[in-house]
Parts: sequence; C-alpha cells; structure tokens
Amino acid sequence: RTHPPPRHQANHFFLFSKSKSKSISTATMPSQKTFRTKRTLAKKQRQNRPLPQWIRLRTDNSIKYNAKRRHWRRTKLGL
Repeated sequence: RTHPPPRHQANHFFLFSKSKSKSISTATMPSQKTFRTKRTLAKKQRQNRPLPQWIRLRTDNSIKYNAKRRHWRRTKLGL
C-alpha cells in the first residue's frame, strides 16, 4: 500500500509556479466596462506609481521604492 506524498511535497508545484494570479483574456474584459470595474481599474492605476522623492527625504531613505509596483504583463489583477 502506497501512502500519499507529504503535504509539503504535494504543493511543490504551486509554491514555485510563475503565475501569481489569474490572467485576463479579452473575453473576460469587455470594451463596455461597468462603472464598478472601471473604478477598480482607476484605483489600481493610481496605486501603480513610483515612490515620490519627498518620501525618501522624509523617511531618511529607509523607504527606497514602491514594493507593490505591478507590471501589466507579469501580474494580472484577476478582475
């Protein structure tokens, strides 16, 4: 009788997969967006910007970059 693999080995594929979230195909993102979707996309667009330089001065360079930057091709929003 064979035993199932340990839990840490069973999830090995999911731990090291390159894709971190779902991708958006053209079928799931219509050209006629709802206002709710458009508002969410606008917020994500505002959040996806570099760190202002005055923040680096104020924090004495302890915060050097925006750790939550998102690239449009690498990480999808999953809307």
